[in-house]
Amino acid sequence: MKRVIFILGSISLLVLAVLVAPPGPLGAKDLKWAYMGDVMSMDPYSYRESFSISFLQHIYEPLVRYNRDLKKEPCLATSWKILEPKVWRFTLRRGVKFHNGNPLNAEDVVASIKRAIHPNSPFKGHLPAVEDVRKVDDYTVDIHLKESYPLLLNELTYVGIMDKEWMTENKCLEPSNPSKGEKSYASTNTNGTGPFLLESRQPDAKTILVANPSWWDKPQHNLIRMVFTPIKSDATRVAALLSGEIDFMFPVPLQDIDRINRTAGFKVMQGYDLRTILLMFNQAPNELHHSNIKGKNPLRDIRVRKALFQAVDMETIQKRIMRGRSRIAGQFAAPEIPGYDPLLNERLPYDPVASKRLLSEAGYPEGFEVALDCPNDRYVNDDEICQAVSSMWAKVGVKAKLSAQTKTIHFKKVETGQCDIWLLGYATLPLFDSYGWLSQVLSSPRKNRGNWNPGGYVNLKVEELVDKISVELDEPRRLKMISEAFKLAKDDVPLIPLHQQPLCWAVRSGINVTLGADELPRLWYATID
Repeated sequence: MKRVIFILGSISLLVLAVLVAPPGPLGAKDLKWAYMGDVMSMDPYSYRESFSISFLQHIYEPLVRYNRDLKKEPCLATSWKILEPKVWRFTLRRGVKFHNGNPLNAEDVVASIKRAIHPNSPFKGHLPAVEDVRKVDDYTVDIHLKESYPLLLNELTYVGIMDKEWMTENKCLEPSNPSKGEKSYASTNTNGTGPFLLESRQPDAKTILVANPSWWDKPQHNLIRMVFTPIKSDATRVAALLSGEIDFMFPVPLQDIDRINRTAGFKVMQGYDLRTILLMFNQAPNELHHSNIKGKNPLRDIRVRKALFQAVDMETIQKRIMRGRSRIAGQFAAPEIPGYDPLLNERLPYDPVASKRLLSEAGYPEGFEVALDCPNDRYVNDDEICQAVSSMWAKVGVKAKLSAQTKTIHFKKVETGQCDIWLLGYATLPLFDSYGWLSQVLSSPRKNRGNWNPGGYVNLKVEELVDKISVELDEPRRLKMISEAFKLAKDDVPLIPLHQQPLCWAVRSGINVTLGADELPRLWYATID
């Protein structure tokens, strides 16, 4: 009798396990992967940091998305049309459910977009033209713009749709602003419609996603579970890959590319990132935060900015620090981005003698002290780049007090204007258009612009052109104005472009992922042989 009971109990447990196990395609497996830093929040509107946004696209989905070829395609909206220049109508996909089982409808889209453009939202700069969003019926919404805008679809690709009922229940219908120390239920919990849902979260340690068995789309992946581990140390990340602890990781330390490629069962995928790495100047305050120059701001003098530019030896940085794998930049935007003008790609020449002369002309023959802030877990060799720049500036008399910190601390300092000079990477995402540079980096904070310009750079002629570009639907005319605006800004030396960083991912044999120039690991396309 005991044996019969045991067998029946075992069968019951087996049936229960089958019922509760997350379903998945034949051959599905767990994917273990790593990146150099962690997701900064589970709230899709908390940070304008690309990795956090890209990670959360596995959980939250937009109305329109980029596919593996970086072409726009329908997602939670099945179609759209322009009713008039300032009104776009979107038809929503039927039968979509959030991870908690709630159906997607127009109320969710309205609440999500209003949350994204809320004055307290750090995300509002991603929808600069949106004035309002209104429900037409349960599966139709109209987005009303302040003015005609050619890039609305591009902008919407980053706006994950949230469940209004869930937000209301959990008191997070309005966004929290982490730069002000605010958090909400959505900061640590999720409820999207995407291909994966959150199983567990240990900040700075491990985040586990499981495949969504009720996803509306046909899965092109064969994953059951994704285990993400942030591994800051380059050496530790590589060791984890080669030991089999993880299956996929990025970025690959440049010094380890050849070693990984020589190791049987592993390969490195390579390309160029759309992101331009740059140094930005804080021209906003009358006096810098960490300088020995009191009563004035030396960075407001174009001679000082040119001196700092011409003291940076990019050939050395490219060869030694980037192992010859970066692409030196003279223009701000990468060549792949619409609006890039090759005629503007020439850099000011490296010339320490000219740098010293310019500093002397500006009234700083002995140089001066200034703070240089850098992340040490965000960009490829970011800390090493800043150390090299600091050393180069020291040769012309500028003593840069280097502060390297985690990206969480770094971006909070940047966004609140606490830096003198800082390292930043900008890729115009989600626009894939040079207008992103002009509206967010080279415009003063106004009309949801200037969100990446805490340094206070202003050129009224550039601002005037940005206003025209934002509503221009004629593409040749629009691109001509973009080049003109870039030329005006470049002549002001508001920042120092350095390079487009190399894009290097490493996988073990049998792991198939798509290398995207936008640095977004679209793991809903990943398969394991």
